[in-house]
Amino acid sequence: MTTLAPPPVQEARHRAEPPTPAGRVRRLFTGAPEDPRWARPALWAVLVLATALYAWNMSSVTGNTFYNAAVYSGTKSWKAFFFGALDSGSFITVDKPPFALWVMGLSARVFGYGTWQLLLPMVALGTGSVALLYRMVKRDFGAVAATIAALALTLTPITVAINRDTNPDPVLVFLMLLGAAALMKAVRTGRLMPLVWSGVAIGFAFNTKMMQAYVVLPAFFLVYLWAANASLGRRIRNLAVGTVALVASSAWWMVVVDLIPASSRPYIGGSTDNTVWDLVIGYNGFGRIFGASSSVGSQGNGASFGGEAGLYRMFNSIMGGQISWLIPFALIALVGGLVLRGRAPRTDAKRAALLLWGGWFVLHYLTFALAEGTFHPYYVTAMAPGVAALAGIGGVLLYRAFVEGSAAKWGWVLPGAIAASTVWAVVLLQRVSGSGTLYTVAEVVAGVAGAVAVIGLLLGRFTKRQRLTGLAALAAVVALLAGPAAYSASAATSSTNGTNPTAGPSTGGGMGGGMGGGQRPSGNAPSGTSGQESTGQPPTGTGSTSSDSTSTESSTADSDSESGTGRTAGGMGGGTQVSSEMITYLKKNQDGATWLVAVATDQTASSIILESGEPVISMGGWSGSDDAMTLAKLKSLVKAGKLHYIVVSDSGQGSSTSSEISTWVKKNGTAVSDYSGLYRLDATDVS
Repeated sequence: MTTLAPPPVQEARHRAEPPTPAGRVRRLFTGAPEDPRWARPALWAVLVLATALYAWNMSSVTGNTFYNAAVYSGTKSWKAFFFGALDSGSFITVDKPPFALWVMGLSARVFGYGTWQLLLPMVALGTGSVALLYRMVKRDFGAVAATIAALALTLTPITVAINRDTNPDPVLVFLMLLGAAALMKAVRTGRLMPLVWSGVAIGFAFNTKMMQAYVVLPAFFLVYLWAANASLGRRIRNLAVGTVALVASSAWWMVVVDLIPASSRPYIGGSTDNTVWDLVIGYNGFGRIFGASSSVGSQGNGASFGGEAGLYRMFNSIMGGQISWLIPFALIALVGGLVLRGRAPRTDAKRAALLLWGGWFVLHYLTFALAEGTFHPYYVTAMAPGVAALAGIGGVLLYRAFVEGSAAKWGWVLPGAIAASTVWAVVLLQRVSGSGTLYTVAEVVAGVAGAVAVIGLLLGRFTKRQRLTGLAALAAVVALLAGPAAYSASAATSSTNGTNPTAGPSTGGGMGGGMGGGQRPSGNAPSGTSGQESTGQPPTGTGSTSSDSTSTESSTADSDSESGTGRTAGGMGGGTQVSSEMITYLKKNQDGATWLVAVATDQTASSIILESGEPVISMGGWSGSDDAMTLAKLKSLVKAGKLHYIVVSDSGQGSSTSSEISTWVKKNGTAVSDYSGLYRLDATDVS
C-alpha cells in the first residue's frame, strides 16, 4: 500500500505548530530556525557584555544617597514605601514619584538592604532594555541590524554610568521600550489591547519620572495614526481607548495621594502647595523646559550640569562623550532610510519603525538640547535607544543600498556617514587625549578603522568584491564603537558621582567628583528605628562619612539630585556640619522620639538616615526651599515628644518661615554646647 505524503497545507500547519517546552528552551540559546547560526550566540555575547559593564565591581558603587535613603526608609515602613518618603517617619517625600523606589525597595525587602540589592534591578533592567531593543529591531530588520543596535545601546557611555547607579532612569528607559514594543505590535496587527498595554507602560514610566516619560508620546500617536493596520475610524477609536489607559495608569498614584488629607501623609517634596499635581506641572514639568517653575523660580542651572541650552548642547565638551558618538550616523541613516522606504504602503512596518525611532531620537534631542531648566547629562540615556536603533537599522539599509543601488544615488551615502561619524569620534577623543592611554588607543583605532572602512567600501564597490565590502562594514562598526567602548570601560571600572553620574574623564561639567555621592549602603549596621516594619539590614554606621562629617549643608546645596536651585535654608541649618560624633550623641539621647533630628535639606537628612538607621526630618526638601516645616508643625512634634533635636544655622538667612523657626528654636531650645547649631527641645519648651 502506498503512503501518500500530506498535502502542502497540512505540511504548513505542521511546521507552524508551536514548539514543545524543550524546544522553547533550546530556541532560547540557539534562536529561531530561520536565524543565522551566529545570531543567538552574538546576542548572548552582547547581553553578557552589558551585564558585565553594568555590574562590574558592584560593591564599590555608592549610588544616589538621596534615593538610597528613601529605599531604606521604605524597608522600615510600608507607609514610607507607598509615598516614596525620604524618612521612615514619612515627614517628606522625595521629589519624584515612587515607582523606581518600589522596584529597588522590593529587592531590598527580599534580599536585605545593601549595595547589590539596590543595584540588582537596575542592572537587570539595563540588560533587559538591550534585549528588548534587539527583539524590536530584529522583528523588522533582521539579526545584523538588531545586533548592531543592541551593541550600540550597551556601549552608550552615559547608559553604562546610569545603569550603575540608583537614579530612576534605567527603570524609565525599560518601561518606555516596553511601551514602544507594544505600540509596534498594535501597528502591525491593528488590535486594541497592545495599544492599551503601551499606554499602561508609559503610565508607569510617568510614575517613575513624570513628564519625561511623555517625550515620546507625539511619535507614538503619529506612528499609530498613520501606519496601523486598521481603518481610520478604528485607529482613532483605539487611540482614544489607549489614551484613557495612559491617563489612568499615569494619574492613579497622584490622585490617591492628593485625596489623602495632608495631615495623614508626608509633605510632597519639591511642590509649592503640598500636592503631586503641582510637582507634575511645575518642578518636574515646565520648569525643566523653560527654566522656571512655581516652586524654584527662574533658574539657569542647565549650564551647571550639561552646558548652555542650544542645538549644539549634545556635542559640547560635557555632553559629547556621553551620547553624541553615533548621532551623525543616526541622522544620515534616518534620512536615508525614510527615502528608501518612501514609496512603501501606508502600513509598511519598516517605515513605521523608522518613524518611531526617528521620532524617539528627534523629540528627545530637541527637548534636552533646548531645555533651559535643570539638566543633567544622565537624562539623555532616554535618547540612547533611538540613536542605537537608527544606527543598526540605518546601517543595514544603507549597506544594502550601497551594494544594490545605483552609484549616483547611493554610492557615497554609507561611506559619507561612516566618515562623518569617524571624524567626530576622533574629535571627541582628542578632547581627552591627555586623560590616559585608553583614550589614545581608542583614537588610533577609530581613525584607522574608519579609514579602512571607507576605502574598503569604495574599493569593494568598484572591484565588485562583496567580501571586501563586508569586511569594510565590520571595520566601520569597530571605528564607530571604539570611542564609546573606551568611555564605557572607564565608567564600569571607576567610581562615579552617585548624584550626577557621567562616563569617561572629567570635562569640566556635571558637578562631578563625589559631591552628593554620599554613603554606600552595606547592610551591616545596628537595627534602625524600633517598632516599624523592616526586612533587610539597615545601613552601616561606619561608612565613608564617619571619619569626617556626614554632610555639609553648604557643600551639598549646590549639587542637584533632580532640582538644584543652589539655595539653602540658612536659617534652618545651612552651613552647619553634622558629624558622626553628633549622630552618636543624638542616638544616645533620642529618648523615644520618632525622628532623630531635624535638618535643613534632603542631602543632610539622607546621609544621617544611612549612617544612623533612624528617621530624620528634612525641613526644606532638596534645596532647603520647600515649606515642609512650619513653626506650628514643629511645636506640635516637640509637644508630642516625636522630635527633640533640630540643627539650625547662625547665619539667620533663608525664607521667612525658616528664619522664624530658627529664631524660635534659639530662644526656646537648649543649645548642645559640644555641637554648634544643635538644639534640644522638650514639651516644656513649647508655649
